[in-house]
Parts: sequence; C-alpha cells; structure tokens
Amino acid sequence: MTEENHSHTNPEVLEKPSRRRFTAGYKLRLLDEAERCAGQGQIGELLRREGLYSSHLTSWRRQREAGALDALEPKPRGRKPKASNPAAKELERLRRENQGLRERLRKAQTIIEFQKKYPRSWGSP
Repeated sequence: MTEENHSHTNPEVLEKPSRRRFTAGYKLRLLDEAERCAGQGQIGELLRREGLYSSHLTSWRRQREAGALDALEPKPRGRKPKASNPAAKELERLRRENQGLRERLRKAQTIIEFQKKYPRSWGSP
C-alpha cells in the first residue's frame, strides 16, 4: 500500500461492518467487462481493482442466465416484517396478563395451603 492510499484510509474500525450492495447495472457492467477480458490475468486485475471475488462473477452470471434482471437487485436480508394486526397484539397482551395472573394465583394458593398446615400461622391461642 502506498503512502498516499494509506493516508486516506480511516484507521477507526467500525463496530459492525456494513454489507456491500451492488446494483443490477453495476453487476451487468462488470459482467460485460469481464467477458471482454481476453488476456491472461485481466479478470484477476479487474477483480482486484473492484475489490471482488471470482464467486461474485459466478453467482451474477447464474442470476443473469436465469433471465431475471430483478434477481440481480440486492434483496433485504433477515426475517420478513410481520403485518401489524391490532387484534393479534391485543390477544398476545391478554395472554401474557393471563399467564401472570395464573402465576400469582398459584403463589397465593401455596401460601394458603402452608397457613392451613402450620399452626403458628393461626394466631395466638
């Protein structure tokens, strides 16, 4: 790394690195450029210049051959957001409240059973 490049890099390490996202146009442009590479080592040079791996080109080619340009657009990762349903939220709240009340009832019944069995808890004779 030259001194010029090193002076422009940010030495601070991010807490969580962000995932790179590539547009369909960028992917198609790079695939076209990679297919025009005729000389030995030109594809490797292209990959190094763009900071990519050969697996990127492989998966992008598969996506292109599938015939779906929209498949080249990045898809959001993770679970799909659930549709907001006020009735379902209320039902869940009531279930939690019911569970809490059942637990309180169980504890109260345990205390009452103990008081029945333990004579000192009856008060002074």
